[in-house]
Amino acid sequence: MPRILINECKQEISSFNPVIAHYEDFLIDRGDQVLNYHRPVRSEAGGAMNVFATRPDYEVTGGYAARGITSTGTISSAAFARIAREFLDAVRNAGPIDGIYFSLHGAMASEDVDDCEGYLLEKTREIVGEQMPIAVSLDLHGILTDKMLRHSDVTAVFHTNPHTDFYETGQRAARLLIRLMDGEIKPVQIRIPVPALVRGQECITATGIYGNWVREAVAFENAPGGLSGGFFIGNPFTDVPDLCSNVFLVADGDEAAACELGKRMAREFWEKRAMMQQPLLALEEAISIAKNATGRVVLVDAADATSSGASGDSNAILAELIRQGCTRTALVPCVDEPAVRACIAAGIGAEISVNIGGTLDPRFTPVRVTGRVRVLSDGHMNSESHGEHWYAGPSAVLQAGPNTIVLTSRPVSLYDRTPFLVNGQDPAAFDMTVVKSPLCQPRFFNDGAQHVLNIDAPGSTSANVKGLGHTVARRPLYPLEDDFIYSPEPRRFRRI
Repeated sequence: MPRILINECKQEISSFNPVIAHYEDFLIDRGDQVLNYHRPVRSEAGGAMNVFATRPDYEVTGGYAARGITSTGTISSAAFARIAREFLDAVRNAGPIDGIYFSLHGAMASEDVDDCEGYLLEKTREIVGEQMPIAVSLDLHGILTDKMLRHSDVTAVFHTNPHTDFYETGQRAARLLIRLMDGEIKPVQIRIPVPALVRGQECITATGIYGNWVREAVAFENAPGGLSGGFFIGNPFTDVPDLCSNVFLVADGDEAAACELGKRMAREFWEKRAMMQQPLLALEEAISIAKNATGRVVLVDAADATSSGASGDSNAILAELIRQGCTRTALVPCVDEPAVRACIAAGIGAEISVNIGGTLDPRFTPVRVTGRVRVLSDGHMNSESHGEHWYAGPSAVLQAGPNTIVLTSRPVSLYDRTPFLVNGQDPAAFDMTVVKSPLCQPRFFNDGAQHVLNIDAPGSTSANVKGLGHTVARRPLYPLEDDFIYSPEPRRFRRI
């Protein structure tokens, strides 16, 4: 009976977050734990398992999984060395296998390895040999590299932004792997780099211009001669040599038509690059609009997006709300372990004065507030987006005048309402909600809001990418530069 190994390693980092990530910032599963975790979850690996289960003539074995608790700063050398060793040991010790599925992200980097996913694939090849079929799933915010494609056979990438197709992407990767193992296809993976970083509302696949090219890639994937397709826009905050956007297509044998399609898509994307930059409002102006509004307002602080690798301890919007004397109610998240400890020590109902924010990233100055402790929790939660377990550490809710502050000890993703709801706070009940994510499914925050204000606040994941300080990414790169000529050049990767 053919055996398929499932391994997972998923993390997205911001090189501009000064907080180094360690091994303890990952959730680790081994063996059957990998399968048991993903079986009820609508994750990529869960989707792949769903497809493999339709083939009783195939056996699936769990190897190793390292999932970042949330996106972080750069991973320490020691942490990645240990994760890589354990990941590769699971490959070595899997016994006889006939195929491999890896659930990866694509924007993982450590202090001494700038392409962690490429490294894992390269070292896996050294273990299993050149003939082993390997399928990979990646996030469209991944930074696609030649090394990833050189050492994999087939790749599936997210088609949605904000992401809703975790499960379906895993299913597509699994179907490709089975077809490859059955000898039905001869994949050629094609990468066309585009030296542009884009961010903002036009990158929403359902409504923005970026979605047009994603839909073309999907149409290619579903047409005769196509196997997979997508458009990587990378993670502007992971400062590594290969940082850029990429057209990605996988053809079945004959790549000529795919290369021509990809070159056209790349040229069109390049021509529209300026449209895909996020307009930002100055912080003072945004708060002035919000405090004078009559309806609900979403204050988007994408510069401190924990799902993109930020520290989560920005208090910039809270400080401006206080400075302007805003009396409308606001729901504000902040990572601040010392403030949580102070709330726990005081107890529910106690009034305390405490500093908020600036405990991790020194660009933020702590703000002193006085408030009443309303809620204490252990920080365990399941994401409303896809059911995965998240852990925010001990948490507290502090009500300081009109501002209700949800404090967590650790950063968790804020692209849905989970950290608010698990602490008893419904964003719909507040005049304003600070959302530390660039894009969320509209139903979570934006639907029914009078204003959705994208704010030019400080932080390690700011859409104002010119000010971040890239030093490693290969140049020229838009919008860091815009006085250069671009011509798309396909790169082809054929293994079998």
